[in-house]
Amino acid sequence: MQTLILGGARSGKSRYAEQLALQSQKSVVYIATAQAHDPEMQTRIQHHQASRPAEWLTIEEPLSLAATLAAQAQPERILLVDCLTLWLTNLLCVEDSEQRLKTELAALYAVLPQLSGELILVSNETGLGVVPLGELTRRYVDEAGRMHQGLAAQVQQVIFMIAGLPQVLKST
Repeated sequence: MQTLILGGARSGKSRYAEQLALQSQKSVVYIATAQAHDPEMQTRIQHHQASRPAEWLTIEEPLSLAATLAAQAQPERILLVDCLTLWLTNLLCVEDSEQRLKTELAALYAVLPQLSGELILVSNETGLGVVPLGELTRRYVDEAGRMHQGLAAQVQQVIFMIAGLPQVLKST
């Protein structure tokens, strides 16, 4: 089963993803994409780290997500990726971001059907607000929307979180 969990900031998406992983009773590999570029982000990362069970393997991978998924997938495991929009941000901020983003997204879409075990992808839904003023932020929202559409077409389950409540958008 592959699940995409979308939601706004503080919608409960990470907590819900972690609950699903716990309920699976499988070994969990938590793939964190965040990078601490400022004290506030470091505090957020520490909060997430403290909330995870100690027995979960945590891998910090800000860029090469598909390769990490391929290396870690096993039938008895559940992979939890938090968060795709931070991963997208990381890719938008590297040199040659256009090509790197294209390459990494293609690799992600290609690896999904090959993965054994379960996968939970967490991502921020950013397309529900106003159109951003800056070029980079508009590109971010556009790329996130396209990425979510591509992933939603491939995974078996899509859940939208709002106010801590899961709304199932797709379940096959």
